[in-house]
Amino acid sequence: MSTQPWWETDLTDLRAERRDSSGRRIAVVTLDLPERRNSMSTPMTESWGRLMPALAADPELAAVVVTGAPPAFCAGGDLSWIVKDKDASVSDLRERMLTFYRTWLTIRDVPVPTIAAVNGSAIGAGLAIALACDIRYAAADAKLGVPFTSLGLHPGMATTWSLPDVAGMAVARDLLLTGRIVTGEEAVGLGLASAAYPAGEVLDRALEAADRVAATAPIASRLTVQALRGGGHDSHETALQWEALAQATTLATEDLHEGIAAAAAKRAPVFHSR
Repeated sequence: MSTQPWWETDLTDLRAERRDSSGRRIAVVTLDLPERRNSMSTPMTESWGRLMPALAADPELAAVVVTGAPPAFCAGGDLSWIVKDKDASVSDLRERMLTFYRTWLTIRDVPVPTIAAVNGSAIGAGLAIALACDIRYAAADAKLGVPFTSLGLHPGMATTWSLPDVAGMAVARDLLLTGRIVTGEEAVGLGLASAAYPAGEVLDRALEAADRVAATAPIASRLTVQALRGGGHDSHETALQWEALAQATTLATEDLHEGIAAAAAKRAPVFHSR
């Protein structure tokens, strides 16, 4: 296995840049195929599949910000191969799609907060990547949608799960069944994004959020990510049991004492536990 740090990894149609914040690292991952509106090419998919495990293994990583090379976030999957392989069997197509889905959804295995800076259009599988992140900020005029059925496709990339998880079943039924496209501004009202900004500001606002994450206690942050992913806890009692254990874990760290001392002194805390 390569020991090369993730920010020096050779990637195609994808960029990964390191940003230091509060003594920790933030990864800025850019889908970089602007001439095709950052559609998910085979080289981009392969690069993503190598990058995500490297990010997940970085103990100093605080957050990941995903964005697209302007003017788009991601136009979705590259469908050109479908025309070439129109005689492929259902079994072969199923295996191909599963591999594609699982590669891209490895972002859900990165144990730190992930933030989508949706700086432009996010369509189909492109929106699915944003939905796989923990937080989303969108360009006010960006076009967001999952118009799979308009193309004759069943939804993919787990959108029949992630869209209801993020925005609720009513919104999921609306967008998945009608295929309609919404703006980033409307997406905020639907619960798809936390906030909408002018396109040129979206990445900066996402990076500000990542900086705030980096300033929090690492162990507490990672445990909170795990508590919230996957739709959260399946019951009130499960939440109580998890929180009793997770909070006890953080109570035993030096970071707790630093946080209390910093609050009393009205200064910013400096956390060290990993």
